[in-house]
Amino acid sequence: MKIHREGFASIALAFLVLALLTGAVFYWSSSLAGYWVLAVGVVIFLFIVSFFRVPKRDHTFGTTQVIAPADGKVVVIEETYELEYFKDKRLQVSIFMSPANVHVNRNPISGEVKLSQYHAGKYLVAWHPKSSTENERHTVVIEQNGRAILVRQIAGALARRIVNYLKAGDTVTQNEEMGFIKFGSRVDIYLPVDTKIEVTLNQLVRGGQTVIANI
Repeated sequence: MKIHREGFASIALAFLVLALLTGAVFYWSSSLAGYWVLAVGVVIFLFIVSFFRVPKRDHTFGTTQVIAPADGKVVVIEETYELEYFKDKRLQVSIFMSPANVHVNRNPISGEVKLSQYHAGKYLVAWHPKSSTENERHTVVIEQNGRAILVRQIAGALARRIVNYLKAGDTVTQNEEMGFIKFGSRVDIYLPVDTKIEVTLNQLVRGGQTVIANI
């Protein structure tokens, strides 16, 4: 396991703040209070480090398979109208990422990036029905062999920074890093309506491993 590069600054800042706070409590208060603050600080620090973890995994590959772009729980499987790019009916699969999940986002398929677009927005809770269109988000469309899918990273109530590494015209490989979302959120996938979905509601999925669908 390694620590993602997006976490270096956050981890260093957390260590500095917690160290100063613990030192101040030891200096101005009793030793018992200092040890309590130290214990709580260690737990908080380990959680922050854990949040930026990138576990070593054997990834799943397949030219017709759509692989989960994120860790989390499947909270939506439905036919819907996609307004931003396709402007037609699509199958939507949404994955909710809790703060305890791995937060690296990966390319679900290989292909050419047709769209990579950031949108400023609100910070509704990630499971809110309007979060997909009103929250801060980043939309990516990848096309492979004439068929395209859309992946949308969505900020939630806690997530205040979406990172995306792709730009239009890039040629990307399945399971390479697409981006990162800090502190819990959601990823939506929009697929052709004739796609065979391979997951069920409330199923836990793992980014880079779980097959979401076959197209």
